Amino acid sequence: SYCVVPFTRGRERSRELDSIVEESKMLFYEHDVKEICLLGQNVNSYHDKSAKAVIAKPAIEENVQDVRNGSKTMYKAGYQTSNDGFSNMFRLRGGAGYYFVDLVDAVSDISPELRVRFTSPHPKDYPPELLSLMAEKNNVCNHLHMPAQSGSTTVLQRMRRGYTREAYIDLIDDVRSKIPDVAISSDFIAGFCGETEEEHQDTLSLMDYVSYDQAFMFAYSMRGKTHASHTMQDDIPEEVKARRLQEIIAMFRTKVQKRNEEMELGKLRLVLVEGESKKSREGSRSWGGRTDQNKRLVFDIKEDIPKCWSEEAVGTMLSNLNQHYGSNPLAKSHLLYEFVKSPKVDVKPGDYVVVQVNEVRGHTLKGKLMWRASLQGFSEMKLEQSPLVGLGSLS
Repeated sequence: SYCVVPFTRGRERSRELDSIVEESKMLFYEHDVKEICLLGQNVNSYHDKSAKAVIAKPAIEENVQDVRNGSKTMYKAGYQTSNDGFSNMFRLRGGAGYYFVDLVDAVSDISPELRVRFTSPHPKDYPPELLSLMAEKNNVCNHLHMPAQSGSTTVLQRMRRGYTREAYIDLIDDVRSKIPDVAISSDFIAGFCGETEEEHQDTLSLMDYVSYDQAFMFAYSMRGKTHASHTMQDDIPEEVKARRLQEIIAMFRTKVQKRNEEMELGKLRLVLVEGESKKSREGSRSWGGRTDQNKRLVFDIKEDIPKCWSEEAVGTMLSNLNQHYGSNPLAKSHLLYEFVKSPKVDVKPGDYVVVQVNEVRGHTLKGKLMWRASLQGFSEMKLEQSPLVGLGSLS
């Protein structure tokens, strides 16, 4: 009810799947693009209903009925909301054609070295198949944007969001059970029409429960042409909105610091290098990029062109450690000593590198550059969940 986008952009439209895949292939193979972001308003409600798509993926049944909150909701076959607590105001969703899970699957199949992200989704359209695909595909990023907007069921009803607080929490729990290393971001609006202090506290308690990795937080500002502008009053004083927004921001900052201390410190993260960081300066230079979880990770550099070990050298060293030297401390120390002296390779923007996180500052991470990597190679090493003992202290 607060969103003006449908009145400025019109009804949702979906490009044909084949055209998106071909464009992605061109970007990857001809322009050396390493990361594709599938972009759209409510991007995960994507549905290619072109003649080619309908033939390739016909509907099995004409329609389906689900009982949700005591009432029947009818959708065509093929469409499924995130769980039974979500609903879609477009009752004729579904039918033949390609859905978002098909698009993500097709783009991620282009190459195991191509990262795939998407934004901006709606919480209602995270069916189990999409979460399972994300858990299975190493190159589909472990980051989900879950815009809650409010933690109060009554506010969500006035916002016409199509879900309850309980349904949203169930979805969060389901996501984290299927994708344990996932990062979750969200949007929040402070001071929506008629918001009581109790409803505001519901938002704070939701943020406390979820512990978001990133959040975009704003005070409500009514937009013309929206449902809210025709049926509701923007009746929360500006000073109350401002105070509630500051409380939301404070909750996020407290929780994100604690979460990153628990989830990131000591971890090895694969970073797609973007180049020199904004705060880099003479005498304290640093580069940075984004992790799989879409977190900014900065690392110090000593030369104009950063250098680090190669994936091949690290892989050989790890193989020797595991197969031949694991139970011999003296031989292990000698192997590590010889490894430190191995030649290093240059790093440039667009490379994947492994960085060990050693400091967290809110939602920004800082770490030590370890080695240049490939997406598939790092995944096969299976080191995401634990630090590489012995390397973090080497220089």
